[in-house]
Amino acid sequence: MGEHEGWAQPPSGLSPNGLLPNEAPSVIRVLNSERWSKAEERTAELIACIQPNQHSEELRNAVADYVKRLIAKCFPCQVFTFGSVPLKTYLPDGDIDLTAFSKNPNLKDTWAHQVRDMLENEEKNESASFRVKEVQYIQAEVKIIKCLVENIVVDISFNQLGGLCTLCFLEEVDNLINQNHLFKRSIILIKAWCYYESRILGAHHGLISTYALETLVLYIFHVFNNSFAGPLEVLYRFLEFFSKFDWDNLCVSLWGPVPIRSLPDVTAEPPRKDGGELLLSKLFLEACSAVYAVSPAGQDNQGQPFLSKYFNVIDPLRVNNNLGRSVSKGMFYCASA
Repeated sequence: MGEHEGWAQPPSGLSPNGLLPNEAPSVIRVLNSERWSKAEERTAELIACIQPNQHSEELRNAVADYVKRLIAKCFPCQVFTFGSVPLKTYLPDGDIDLTAFSKNPNLKDTWAHQVRDMLENEEKNESASFRVKEVQYIQAEVKIIKCLVENIVVDISFNQLGGLCTLCFLEEVDNLINQNHLFKRSIILIKAWCYYESRILGAHHGLISTYALETLVLYIFHVFNNSFAGPLEVLYRFLEFFSKFDWDNLCVSLWGPVPIRSLPDVTAEPPRKDGGELLLSKLFLEACSAVYAVSPAGQDNQGQPFLSKYFNVIDPLRVNNNLGRSVSKGMFYCASA
């Protein structure tokens, strides 16, 4: 997805807010440009091995189109792909997220059974275009039909407009940051570290959700104002910053750290103590929230307060949505140890 960037250093006088006492120096440490440049070159080779390529895109698009056709046989609807596949930030083991939209209000109670039955019948079909197996109906906060198609995990939901809005928001951010999709390449690298190295990515297992992770990556771009040599430096700043963040007392928000004690008031402290320029302007954040903020399907929860848990990340598009709610107590303390 691109070449090595020119060298950059943290903004002069940078003083991030929200860190534990006396931890700021390590977070804003100036790096050796020559050594780091070589490391970024090797990192680019690594990213080239794990990022989406023509074969993986063609296979995922073919699987998505196949499942869309099956869903359309169940009831009149439109089916869209969202998440890491259209964003082009999926890992080799990444899944495909689909959501079906229908104007029939009665389907919200029956769609899952119809889709599950269709997939189970296809599983028995020896002449099917693709191999379908392990069909599951997961009755979580958002009902999902999960299955394997050609050994790729496919998650199917219903009327989940929020996923599409999140996709549009992240595309806007990537276009703003530019630098040959530095934001997306950084997401791929950090997702790989979280998934393969530290095993902390996966909302269904009490771990961090992908959207929460993407928001944390964006926070680093926001505070450091896009001053990175490449994805490896983003990973380094990400690990240094969030390992020193005061998670016991603060929530992460693109508006700045929010004291947990002040909830449900989500008034944020400034992201930077030095008052330096941030990547995302107030106008940009307000415009994105106005355009892309939606409540989950069938829920009118705009008036509900933000509920704190062990790991608190405020949704940039809906301030009452805690993106860290999936993280279990055990996982949080293991990751913090």
